[in-house]
Amino acid sequence: MPTITVDKAALFKELGREYTTEEFDELCFEFGIELDEDTTDSDRPIVDGKQEPPQLKIEVPANRYDLLCFEGISLMLNIFLGRKPLPNYRLVEPSSGKLETINVKEDVGTGHTVAERTMKIRPYVSGAILRNIKFDQIRYESFIALQDKLHQNLARQRTLVSIGTHDLDTIEGPFTYEALPPKNISFIPLNQTQKMNGEELMTFYEKDKHLGKYLHIIRDSPVYPVIYDSKRTVCSLPPIINGDHSKIRLDTKNVFIEITALDKTKVEIVNRILVAMFSQYTSEPFTIEPIKVVSEHNKETRIVPDISPRKTEAEVSFINQCCGLDLPAAEICKLLEKMAYHSKPSATNPGLLDIEIPMTRADVLHQSDIMEDAAVAYGFNNLPRAFPNISGTIGQPLPINKLSDIVRMEAAMAGWSEVLPLILCSHDENFSWLNRKDDGNTAVKLSNPKTLEFQVVRTSLLPGLLKTIRENKTHTVPMKVFEVSDVAFKDLSLERKSRNERHFAAAWYGKTSGFEIVHGLMDRIMAMMKSAFITGEEGLENNSVGDSQYWIEELNCKSDFRHYNLDNITDTLAAPTYFPGHAASIHVRIAGKEHAIGSFGILHPTVLEKFELRYPTSTLEINIEAFL
Repeated sequence: MPTITVDKAALFKELGREYTTEEFDELCFEFGIELDEDTTDSDRPIVDGKQEPPQLKIEVPANRYDLLCFEGISLMLNIFLGRKPLPNYRLVEPSSGKLETINVKEDVGTGHTVAERTMKIRPYVSGAILRNIKFDQIRYESFIALQDKLHQNLARQRTLVSIGTHDLDTIEGPFTYEALPPKNISFIPLNQTQKMNGEELMTFYEKDKHLGKYLHIIRDSPVYPVIYDSKRTVCSLPPIINGDHSKIRLDTKNVFIEITALDKTKVEIVNRILVAMFSQYTSEPFTIEPIKVVSEHNKETRIVPDISPRKTEAEVSFINQCCGLDLPAAEICKLLEKMAYHSKPSATNPGLLDIEIPMTRADVLHQSDIMEDAAVAYGFNNLPRAFPNISGTIGQPLPINKLSDIVRMEAAMAGWSEVLPLILCSHDENFSWLNRKDDGNTAVKLSNPKTLEFQVVRTSLLPGLLKTIRENKTHTVPMKVFEVSDVAFKDLSLERKSRNERHFAAAWYGKTSGFEIVHGLMDRIMAMMKSAFITGEEGLENNSVGDSQYWIEELNCKSDFRHYNLDNITDTLAAPTYFPGHAASIHVRIAGKEHAIGSFGILHPTVLEKFELRYPTSTLEINIEAFL
């Protein structure tokens, strides 16, 4: 959870009264944040010959981006305490009626477009203007600190979003967002005196402890993103540094904000948070001047920021049931007002609330979030306490877990040793090392893996078994290991876009192939599943609905009695993983439905070589969910 440090005296002045540490701790608890430390009685550092004033260190939830600064905490606590009304954020056009514009250029170099270049760097841009803002030292520092907090938190170390703020009176629109070779970009960076081009800037800052950690984001790109004003003055080189020419100072009156990003949703969230927190310091509080963004590469024009609240509905019965209350709709609306919502009972359905989610609350996604805020406003300590009104219950394992335990016990009693490898593996281990091709629609991939060993969620249990054998290959042979666990696959038809499957896999490693031993284990598991082995077409015809039967087929061979299509399953069964002519697919017919559930065979020599195994190895893998 982020920790925000605020001036104690300034915050209590905003809240209209002095609090003891215990009282403020209780207020924080009621609001859903936590007082981490009050430095009043601590040894505080000396700054410019004066002792630092007492500070309050407050932990806020990681998803409450509106609480990452003094302004957000003081505003939300005042609304919670009923001392201030909900802010009325407004977009106000300049007196001239002409909006400042950011043009996202299309042609930025020979044979290239901005779509080809910046789409790989930072394709989205947004912004706003705060007119007639009044800074002092504390406000200025808070303004910079909020940008840093957003960069570290929501923006993921500037990789997703980066913010540039400028003194509008020192630059002139319209502005252009371009992507140029680093040698073609030349400007004086913030707080420097020497002009540098893009390459020189990278060398200059590579050992800087603050900016050096961001250089990798664009350093290896053939082009760098850059924002110019109408006079070709460089405003910023996102996500690294702004130009010194437009630096914000204490006497700055008009602030131009530009935000570049990889994510269209997050760029607008950051924009709304920034303008919402500091528009209260403009001459007309909570007024924001919009700007126009014209993207030539996709022919899109939009006005930003969009500060309109999101409209949604919540069920009165749901909120009451979850909180154990019996409040009327109007009373719940009053509670939500304490949490900065606009709400009212629905005109068409008395059981619903029409709710406007503030533009600062990007964390509110479902009515469960609204229910939680209603509970916070009511007070968790005030909620009724009672035992659940249910009779005694007896816990039972899920059917899939019960079946897994049975299979696990059967394999162990057959003399096999269970292993528990990690569910993540490298892309090569999951595909190329098993002679399988990645079609891009099979494995769930990590977007930002920390190491090459953990790139995808496994789609097979075999890599884990083979790596276990590899790490223990100095032990005596034969080795017989098995695992019963989940694998994962992409599934775009589901809400979470993926699904789990419970698999059973076993591997034999020894001086002989052990094919017949793995086959025997498979037969034992199928017998335990009460599935009878059949050898021909008569077996299928004599099968009655409700019986379970299984048979095996040579991989990549079409059987005379297969009257259903398995062509699409052959690759899934991974015939290239096995030695040609020494592998079979496993098929079952349960309740009249036929399934291909797995395969077994002797591994191909190239697979053994990749996993550094010296002896022949036979493996078995089946999907046991077919038996549920």
